[in-house]
Amino acid sequence: MTAQDQVSVVRRSAGDLSAEDGTAALLTAYHLRTEAEKGRAVADADGLPDRYRAEISEPRTAFADDVVLLALSGSTPVGCLVVTGPADGRSEIKRLWTDPAFRGRGIASDLLHAALEHAAERDAGTVRLSVWKWRTGAIALYERFGFAVTESWDDRDELVCMERAV
Repeated sequence: MTAQDQVSVVRRSAGDLSAEDGTAALLTAYHLRTEAEKGRAVADADGLPDRYRAEISEPRTAFADDVVLLALSGSTPVGCLVVTGPADGRSEIKRLWTDPAFRGRGIASDLLHAALEHAAERDAGTVRLSVWKWRTGAIALYERFGFAVTESWDDRDELVCMERAV
């Protein structure tokens, strides 16, 4: 593996984020793919629901109480994951995404390891997440990390809720 192939994971607080730092491109790709998988394909970020456009255009506001983990290849963001601050002893993982050109290199696993480490440092007792049931590869990854399906806290159809102790 060359230095160019190595990927590092860095933590960013909301104040360190901007719409121009590469995070927006990752979030855009994530949301466009998700909408397409739901059967609601849109051409670009302008067609996304308001709350998703807000994450892309104003990540400082959208993730004000959260930490964004970025996987960097050199200085280029190639993966992301959001960890919410603990509430009632529980953190949540959201927006796990790896650039398709970088998949198969363990980046999602590295991001998950870093997220669980961060949650433990913040004294979260449990980490939870939700994932669309058709994302079987992601579900298998979460299960390898010890997440188990739990009762849903979200009323959207086809959403699988999972959690694990930290």
